[in-house]
Amino acid sequence: MRVLFFSSQSYDQNSFTAARAVDGLELHFQPARLNEDTAALAAGHEVVCAFINDDLSAPVLERLAAAGTRLIALRSAGYNHVDLAAARRLGLSVTRVPAYSPHAIAEHAVALILALNRRLHRAYNRTREGDFSLHGLTGFDLHGKTVGVVGTGQIGLAFARIMAGFGCQLLAHDPYPNPHVEALGARYLPLDQLLRQANIISLHCPLTPQTRHLINIESLSELQPGAMLINTGRGALVDTPALIEALKSGHLGYLGLDVYEEEAQIFFEDRSDQPLQDDVLARLLTFPNVIVTAHQAFLTHEALTAIAATTLDNIARWMVGTPQNLVEG
Repeated sequence: MRVLFFSSQSYDQNSFTAARAVDGLELHFQPARLNEDTAALAAGHEVVCAFINDDLSAPVLERLAAAGTRLIALRSAGYNHVDLAAARRLGLSVTRVPAYSPHAIAEHAVALILALNRRLHRAYNRTREGDFSLHGLTGFDLHGKTVGVVGTGQIGLAFARIMAGFGCQLLAHDPYPNPHVEALGARYLPLDQLLRQANIISLHCPLTPQTRHLINIESLSELQPGAMLINTGRGALVDTPALIEALKSGHLGYLGLDVYEEEAQIFFEDRSDQPLQDDVLARLLTFPNVIVTAHQAFLTHEALTAIAATTLDNIARWMVGTPQNLVEG
């Protein structure tokens, strides 16, 4: 059985080829992003392995199904980019990787917090140019600060444990309270109350119709002046243009993003020799109190190994008629 990986990078090829081999599988890697134009590349492949920014809308799924694809094996936890109704209509199974390394995402969120707080990005650039002054680099102690965790699944829990270790006070928001988070001393609050009380807010919830633009003009106005916002979840959790006004006014003091609502046409490619065509992202990058990373929070050896192992196991189990980690439409 032939498997075609779309949007594959060198680290994908390394992790999947190093994983335990599955009898009867041929792995083929394609750097192109999956869309209506590139779907034809999957002809003759029963399995398509897709990533977060691949297009899995109805027209693309129709082309894949017509060319013989029967399984969409997502190598990610999120599946908001899949038209599940169309997949069901076309008889396509969809699997995902529900968990790989919550520590990878949580630790990256903490890295953004520390870098923003202590202005490490500015200090790094300054010292490389021979400027060893300290003006403008004053941070604050994390100890004793109030941290709001929005979404307290496995990643939110891992993040909460780290921040508790710093001596932070924890607030949480989730429709399903996690007793392990409560055991850390966290208090669950409605979102508006959490936003008013937290010095730092970190988003770890899935993207659903209910959470789309969870952070918007109205919710940003609830923040404490100078608060820090971190998003390592999904780009569309935040209404990105609204961030610009909050940053310009100084009401939002710090912003760390590993995801971006319009990232599909930008991230995972070297575009350093081209003018940035996204005006909103270009404006965000001009602020000295903003750090944007290109969806790299998942990128650890441990996470890549787990993603490869689970994805291949999902395919193997589907092949023998005992599927696991199915996404139901």
